[in-house]
Amino acid sequence: MAYKAPIKDQLFVMNELGRLDQVARWPGFEDAGPETAQAVLEECARLCEEVLAPLNAVGDRNPARWDNGAVHSTPGFKEAFKQYAAGGWQGLQHPADFGGQGLPKLIGAACNEMVNSANLSFALCPLLTDGAIEALLTAGSDAQRQAWIPAMIDGRWTGTMNLTEPQAGSDLALVRTRAEPQGDGSYKLFGTKIYITWGEHDLAENIVHMVLARVAGAPEGVKGISLFIVPKFLPDAQGQATVRNDVHCVSIEHKLGIKASPTAVLQYGDQGGAVGYLVGEENRGLEYMFIMMNAARYAVGVQGVALSERAYQQAVAYAKERVQSRPVDGSAAASVPIIRHPDVQRMLMTMRAQTEGSRALALAAAAAHDAAHAHVDPGQREANRRFYDYLVPLVKGYCTEVSLDVASLGIQVHGGMGFIEETGAAQYLRDAKILSIYEGTTAIQANDLVGRKTLRDGGQTARWLAQQVETTEAELANSGSAHARAMHHRLTAARQAFMDVVEFVLEHGKSRPNAVYAGSVPYLMLAGALVAGWQMARALLVAEARLREGTDEEFMRAKIATARFFADHVLSALPGRRDAIVQGADALAAMPLEAY
Repeated sequence: MAYKAPIKDQLFVMNELGRLDQVARWPGFEDAGPETAQAVLEECARLCEEVLAPLNAVGDRNPARWDNGAVHSTPGFKEAFKQYAAGGWQGLQHPADFGGQGLPKLIGAACNEMVNSANLSFALCPLLTDGAIEALLTAGSDAQRQAWIPAMIDGRWTGTMNLTEPQAGSDLALVRTRAEPQGDGSYKLFGTKIYITWGEHDLAENIVHMVLARVAGAPEGVKGISLFIVPKFLPDAQGQATVRNDVHCVSIEHKLGIKASPTAVLQYGDQGGAVGYLVGEENRGLEYMFIMMNAARYAVGVQGVALSERAYQQAVAYAKERVQSRPVDGSAAASVPIIRHPDVQRMLMTMRAQTEGSRALALAAAAAHDAAHAHVDPGQREANRRFYDYLVPLVKGYCTEVSLDVASLGIQVHGGMGFIEETGAAQYLRDAKILSIYEGTTAIQANDLVGRKTLRDGGQTARWLAQQVETTEAELANSGSAHARAMHHRLTAARQAFMDVVEFVLEHGKSRPNAVYAGSVPYLMLAGALVAGWQMARALLVAEARLREGTDEEFMRAKIATARFFADHVLSALPGRRDAIVQGADALAAMPLEAY
């Protein structure tokens, strides 16, 4: 099924909820108003629909291939990457000083959603490059930024993150890769890194690996980790990638999904040591790597939105074409397209509501990020920085878990044909599974939400969020429409459930940590659904106002109906989730470990 970029819904969220017109008034974003956004999204849509999307199934059936240390990408990917780079898409959100376009994250996130919807495996390469650029922008020296960033922005080079080792998954205290200082200020690295996305390929001239390693004599644990730039090819005096470095791909993984994205095992230092360059100060590598990880975690959340959109589009197209059974209300004597059956409508509306809610959540976070960096009021910058930090684990955790549900429902809509590979529905579920795992599992995001984002500030940001939701509740109460009244009822109950959980976390975080962390993932999913529902409520109010103006009635009525469905079928479940968190820890602790 052909992919169609959801530009209209994206622009609605960006303009009406993200207030792009206000973003364009802030220093540095003056040329990034609604007209610019529409032009950029339309151009991105052409690339995604015409170039990247047709290669999605091709990559699933013809994965990247390893041959004696070299990785050959899926046929067509190299040419597609050239078009992606030539269009300037890698530099969309990066500073103009290094060849980027310096656009707001609000625009960049919408474009990234399209790229990931079109071809998730392909999109992972620029995603990791973005992370490498972010790390160098924040922690690299001026010389390092000038040496490495422009070539990544223009697509001649790509970037990776190298954290994981065979014995060190999420526990980075166990990292053993070592770095030996040399007399010229460089280091030589020795060790093995696994799960390196696009760690070896033939799309670009060079690959810039960002590698965690220990310098001799460094403290034990995470405090003794440093970050290094280790390129595949060492640049010469003119900046050309010429001399092969001692880093080699010894294999790539055979995976459930994202098969066209090579996941490499990289060996450093088999032939005397891989030359690397320290980023920032020794023993602060984890701090710097978290910059990359935070950028990547948000981007993976956007991948969840993208997967949901693609699975939904496929399911709707199939439901309109597949003729099966007479309608239960007797309105036709013959079999009808399955989209007329109530349960299929329920599944499709669930997919649609969750997709639109996830998109609104992700773009609300993007708007907060832009405000945190560019708002003219320092107080607003700080408030939005805290808000964005709180939202990142929600975007990553909630949107990716939702994509699994949406992709699974997509297969269910197809019935038996969904289980058959030729329809393509199964690929979305297989691809979606990794999203809740890499860049920190959902449990890791939930631990972050509890420890760093709730306990650390005494619930200050969570309470601030609840106050913003309450403001929208008041607007709903004043609306007077039946849909607004229903949304008001559900949103109020959801906010109260959220605050009950926040208070439970604050009260028992230190005295009963096992009880609190047992409910950490449900807390994350509750918070994610609340913020998504809040944004859907705001969308409902805007759509009702536009209807009164007679603006785009079909779209606005659909937006209202989707928001109402989200209220009645998603927000309605949150009080029950609250009860499971607050009252359910004892049931979990009742089972002795030996009884499992």
